[in-house]
Amino acid sequence: MVTVREAAFAVFEHFGVDRLFGNPGSTELPMLKGLPFPYVMGLNEAVVVGMADGYARAGRKPALVNLHSAAGTGHSLGNLFTAWKNNAPVVVTAGQQARSILPFDPFLYAERPSEFPRPYVKYSVEPARAQDVPLALIRAFITALTPPMGPVFVSIPVDDWDRECEMPGLPDIDALTIPSATGIERLATLLDEAERPALVLGTGVANCDGWHCAIALAEKAGCAVFAAPYAARETFPEDHPQFAGFLNAWRDQIRDALDPFDAILVAGAPVFTYHVEGEGPHWPTHAKLMALSDDPQHLANLPGGGGVLGDVNEGLAQLAERTNQRDYTGPTHKLLTPEAEMSAAYVLTRIAALRPESSVIVEESPTSRGSQHGTLPITRQGGFYTCASGGLGYSLPGALGVAMAQYDKVIAILGDGASMYTIQGLFTAFQENLPVSFLVMNNAAYAALTGFSGEFGMNHVPGCDLTGLDFVKLASGQGVSARMVDSIDDLDAALRWSFDCDGPTLVDLRIN
Repeated sequence: MVTVREAAFAVFEHFGVDRLFGNPGSTELPMLKGLPFPYVMGLNEAVVVGMADGYARAGRKPALVNLHSAAGTGHSLGNLFTAWKNNAPVVVTAGQQARSILPFDPFLYAERPSEFPRPYVKYSVEPARAQDVPLALIRAFITALTPPMGPVFVSIPVDDWDRECEMPGLPDIDALTIPSATGIERLATLLDEAERPALVLGTGVANCDGWHCAIALAEKAGCAVFAAPYAARETFPEDHPQFAGFLNAWRDQIRDALDPFDAILVAGAPVFTYHVEGEGPHWPTHAKLMALSDDPQHLANLPGGGGVLGDVNEGLAQLAERTNQRDYTGPTHKLLTPEAEMSAAYVLTRIAALRPESSVIVEESPTSRGSQHGTLPITRQGGFYTCASGGLGYSLPGALGVAMAQYDKVIAILGDGASMYTIQGLFTAFQENLPVSFLVMNNAAYAALTGFSGEFGMNHVPGCDLTGLDFVKLASGQGVSARMVDSIDDLDAALRWSFDCDGPTLVDLRIN
């Protein structure tokens, strides 16, 4: 017999856990006794889950999070939803009051804890007995890692950790789903019979390590390559001659962009992600479309066409072997040359020119996202992370998790409004001395919202003025060195300073 704590630590070791992300509370203290790996503290549970998400995605392994009962879980829910949309294998444990006083509505009690994070977790449970906790954790890890990956949740009463239980077996599961030979043949036929084929690549390509196989297929089959709408990872080298650009999340714009092509293969993405209502066909009527994904929902939601279920990397690899050779004659994505002024586009061109060669971009600046597509090409595998959910507050802590997993310089390009959701993450960056350059694109507004207001016939949106935020003071107060730039005369020097520093820095970029 072992204690629940000893069994849980064995489960964590088996699944490769090497740190715990958390913000400690009283109902979690017994879990921390004799913790066999480092504890990474965040000042808010949204920060904690964002860090774990970034760490899991960049490290390609599960991340373990500990939250404080119902209140801490509530604080985390925005970024837990993002982890769900990001397909991040985050295993969340949350404290619960002692079983003996649960019938008495005690302080710090979660009444129905397994329901709280649903539906945005793949598995959620409070085990019926203390002895069942280790098995619940095993199931949680396997479920989190089974494609499509995602977060899971286990509520554990505070008095369970010291109780005795039997040590369960620790299974070694291979959850890879190989596309069927028939499915690969259908996809190959689609490309071989086309005159002008296109690939649309989504986040699922990066989730399954499909970067190199996507390049091999595109070059073999002569495909134009587009990034799917709101892709949350790098999909294809954006300086490659066959990279044709980014699809916008409007139905008519997607049709227009894909109109020159007669065959479309969507890999690792839904068909399609939209931001507003649209009418008419989802792709050009003269083109055939098929999808390849490890997410059954991507295929269940197909508005026509055909689909193949299975690991995207394996499918792309098989297609690169199976399809016919074809020269490329399609378009190439062109970069912008903006005027020298404190605009988002110009600032991004300077970031692109001065960034370290192996640096990683983590982005959450909705106003600047379009400019980034034309000025800051992502050219390396593991080189880009953003938030798939559209919610704010992920990328600042997400950058910390990425830096812990990849050990490269991380450049976090953040909006001023987005930064404020999880600004407490700067303190963890200071504590862990992480190599992150926080670049705040400060336009003193929720400018993405005001810019989008025209879609609804509005010329004024209340509550969008952020004038007065001072990110140099906010950073300095948490131990992070910072500078403010409001002129292009000082821009390059500030960026070089930030990129050359080994620890965290912040640059408050006052853009037009």
